Amino acid sequence: MPGLESLAFTNRFTRGLPADTEELNTRRQVRGACFSRVKPTPVARPELVAHAREVAELLDLEVTPENENDFAEVFGGNRLLPNMDPFAMCYGGHQFGNWAGQLGDGRAINLGEVVNSRGQHLTLQLKGAGPTPYSRTADGLAVLRSSIREFICSEAMHHLGVPTTRALSLVVTGERVMRDMFYDGNPAYEPGAVVCRVAPSFTRFGNFQIFAARQEMDQLRQLTDFTLRNDFPHLGEPSRETYAAMFDEVCRTTAAMVAHWMRVGFVHGVMNTDNMSILGLTIDYGPYGWLENYDPDWTPNTTDSQGRRYRFGAQPQIALWNLLQLGNALFPLVGDANPLQRGLDSYASCFQEEQRRMIANKLGLTRRDTEQDEPLVPELWALLAAEETDMTLFFRGLADARCETGSPEDPMSLLAPIENAFYQPEKVSSEHRAQLAGWLRRYQLRVREDGTPDALRGMRMNLVNPLYVPRNYLAQLAIDKAEAGDYSQVRELLAVLRQPYTCQAGKEEFAAKRPDWARQRAGCSMLSCSS
Repeated sequence: MPGLESLAFTNRFTRGLPADTEELNTRRQVRGACFSRVKPTPVARPELVAHAREVAELLDLEVTPENENDFAEVFGGNRLLPNMDPFAMCYGGHQFGNWAGQLGDGRAINLGEVVNSRGQHLTLQLKGAGPTPYSRTADGLAVLRSSIREFICSEAMHHLGVPTTRALSLVVTGERVMRDMFYDGNPAYEPGAVVCRVAPSFTRFGNFQIFAARQEMDQLRQLTDFTLRNDFPHLGEPSRETYAAMFDEVCRTTAAMVAHWMRVGFVHGVMNTDNMSILGLTIDYGPYGWLENYDPDWTPNTTDSQGRRYRFGAQPQIALWNLLQLGNALFPLVGDANPLQRGLDSYASCFQEEQRRMIANKLGLTRRDTEQDEPLVPELWALLAAEETDMTLFFRGLADARCETGSPEDPMSLLAPIENAFYQPEKVSSEHRAQLAGWLRRYQLRVREDGTPDALRGMRMNLVNPLYVPRNYLAQLAIDKAEAGDYSQVRELLAVLRQPYTCQAGKEEFAAKRPDWARQRAGCSMLSCSS
């Protein structure tokens, strides 16, 4: 494969949209511009900790011992390649339901856009590479713990089949960054790091919102026209009709993305409008988390611990609310609320259809029967929430349940395949066991009616119900070792999560339930935005 210097930068964003006229990299309000040109801040000793070979291949690159140092220099922010045109984007957003005004890329610097050998356009973005005009009072840097979480989760989500931005590399900087992890007045120095993120576009809902809020209609139209032509070229040239069609497609891809979140138990944690991708990709992995015991009210974000606005069960409704804000921003260009409302309606119908399809697949049903399945599914969620039950392990165990003629009738035998999903099986009441056994009998009848043999049903279920997910405590164990200079568990975790649906010999520890010590430990239960 060619070397780094062969990356073909096209830089459509900076060539096609209005730039900040101020050249100094000072924190300020940036008006009338889609971006500010800014260079990464050089670091002391960049070292490549890990990289995703699949993403490197997407860019027509190969990381070898001979070019590893060069790779670290470029993707740690120390060296610019020919034709790179680094910039930070200007955008606004609603944070926790309140308009926050200008936000922007406060610690993300886009190195530029490349086109690969297949004609795909991909933007390379460094997170934690130093301050930008949008950094407000922050330093624009990132620490190792949050960078590991972002790197691991980005790639895990891809292999799970969830729409997401990708992560090319994780580089430690050889410098220390001060953070107040618990916001309790006790800041401490932590290792610094930089993640290189990759996506066709990093444009967010907030990119459009900032111009609508400021009544900068020329810039709003320029950005929307650019987005249409480059990210939605199949819709045609810019017009009121194609603006509405673009919004409709954003609604549909967002619905599919959130349905996937619900399928695998992912909780974003910070569903602000500036963290919503125009392409329906999961973006900005901050204080995210994974449902271990099923709890629709759980949020991983300490900032959201009171209101729980972004809790797991609320994500579909929050996505719709965010789309409404995007629709409001595009309204001046469309000039008619009706087509925008149709887009919101398409979100609702698309999400409902996607969710029904995915739950049918999770249960191993080939034919959906609304009349029978509608009561079966909510009853299951209620049972999982009533006792501490691991969502991931429950569905893997359910794949082993016997549903054909001759299946066990006594509750103990009936529950045996899913017994491992209970966090405290000795405390599960006989009443709950009886209720769950009753559900399992109704499930058996439904499967028999569906006509799928157990072996085939189990195989199909294991293709959509993962065995390995980036559990919060697994990420924290990798972080603990990495902060001590041992990056082996980061690499091993990445390797295991490349095959989340396949049982891997000797990797049982990566499919284990959350241990008791991790129940309340920071990084394993809830996280702050301090990163």
